[in-house]
Amino acid sequence: MQYWLVKSEPNCYSIDDLKRDKTEHWDGVRNYQARNFMRDQMQKKDLVFFYHSNAKPTGIAGIAEVCKTGYPDFTAFDPNSEHPDPKSDPENPRWYMVDVKFKKKFKNIITLQELKQHQYLSDMKLVQKGNRLSVMPVAKKHWDFIVNLAE
Repeated sequence: MQYWLVKSEPNCYSIDDLKRDKTEHWDGVRNYQARNFMRDQMQKKDLVFFYHSNAKPTGIAGIAEVCKTGYPDFTAFDPNSEHPDPKSDPENPRWYMVDVKFKKKFKNIITLQELKQHQYLSDMKLVQKGNRLSVMPVAKKHWDFIVNLAE
């Protein structure tokens, strides 16, 4: 099993939306490295931290699980979607997505500020300067530490 963190702006799609919907495709990723994680590495049953970005506060809001591995992001082909890419071709898709299902909402968001205060997490990509990826791997040691913070 692998562990991941995915970011979403809660005014676009929040942990509460996923809780309501139960399962949703994770679309709109338009960064090649993040796409590669989704296309090549995320597997069914992998666990995912759901991170609220561009919010007050920013932080980890809960947990989801990958329930469908990477497949072409059809929103790229739809000019009326929120994430169109006219250069993406259904015959040779540029962008991919996975499906995730709701597992748990944390009682309190674990804020980025709180995460940065723990020396144990100092080598986690999320807390390092300049890391803006919307999909990133999480080491098991960091996963376990953060889950303990949430409880």
